[in-house]
Amino acid sequence: MGNFFSSSIGKKLLMSLAGLFLAMFLVVHLGINLTLLLNDGGDTFRTGVEFMTTNPLIKIMEFVLFGGFIVHIIWGVILQIQNWMARPSRYAVTNNSQTSFFSKYMIHTGAVILVFLCLHLVNFYFVKLGLTEAPQGVKPVESVHDFYSMAINLFSQPAYSIIYVGFMIFLSFHLNHAFQSAFQTIGVNHSKYTPAIKWIGLIYSIVIPAGFAIIPIYFLFFFGK
Repeated sequence: MGNFFSSSIGKKLLMSLAGLFLAMFLVVHLGINLTLLLNDGGDTFRTGVEFMTTNPLIKIMEFVLFGGFIVHIIWGVILQIQNWMARPSRYAVTNNSQTSFFSKYMIHTGAVILVFLCLHLVNFYFVKLGLTEAPQGVKPVESVHDFYSMAINLFSQPAYSIIYVGFMIFLSFHLNHAFQSAFQTIGVNHSKYTPAIKWIGLIYSIVIPAGFAIIPIYFLFFFGK
């Protein structure tokens, strides 16, 4: 078993399973974030955040989530390096298919998303831990758990909102190939199911990032108007 998970196939399987877990997390995270758009002064969002930060089961899942990120990132980097070493003349032949384009730049879009993740941690999670200062702006931050005010302060800044939307575009590119590749790696590769998985992956890679991107756009152009 140890030899399997240290093999290239085992690493791909672990990375794919971690990726699918993170994909499910994005749906939950988006659902909570979209409550920021409700005209209730942030009550629903704060309730969701309180549940996510106080529920014992969620606290355990938090460690699982970070584990998923670490496994996905580390194995992704290792596999890409191994792939580069195995094909030193990888740029000699150019394949113009859409799938190869997304596959070719997975490591690059992944690196951009990692930068965004670090920025996100600094602005929210590290604030909760007391490691960084809460984002200041139009709304006073009442506590380290006042993520509603922090979000408003950040999304009220045009530069931050534009950068955020840009990151979501890279996330869309990354998810487009990752979703299909993960199912193929775990063995779901059949002429009957693969086309449906590709369409679901395409829809997912558009809807999820677009859902996140709507939030800064709303706060930038419509909030308080």
